[in-house]
Amino acid sequence: MPRRSKQSRRLVADGRAYVWTMRHSHRRDPDGRAVDCRQILTLALQPSGTGGVLRLVFADGPARYVPGGAPLGSGDVGFTRGADLNLHEPGAVRALLDGALARGWLPEERRTVEIDGWLLLDAAAAARAGEAGPEGPQP
Repeated sequence: MPRRSKQSRRLVADGRAYVWTMRHSHRRDPDGRAVDCRQILTLALQPSGTGGVLRLVFADGPARYVPGGAPLGSGDVGFTRGADLNLHEPGAVRALLDGALARGWLPEERRTVEIDGWLLLDAAAAARAGEAGPEGPQP
């Protein structure tokens, strides 16, 4: 059964529960064309009101792709010559959450934090692939 794209999903990491959603957005230029595509992954500590909200923004740019669907899948983000992730996959979301936590995001702080998701993509993709760094896969 297909899942509803606007419905939040639950993720438990290190004993904490989060809900997460992913959405695609863009603005229209004066001619009505869609420009400035973005995928936005939002995570919130649960229960609601007990902590902050994290927004990871993947904005379209040179050597990056942020498709809104065909021919690539919804939720795909990546570098045209490098790492990529699908933001609908719980493992990808967990790897990005781990990256944000490692960079100092404190989920218990009751505020919204927005981070450029591209800063986390390489490390998150490597974690998904089972790599810790340039040494390759770890035992």
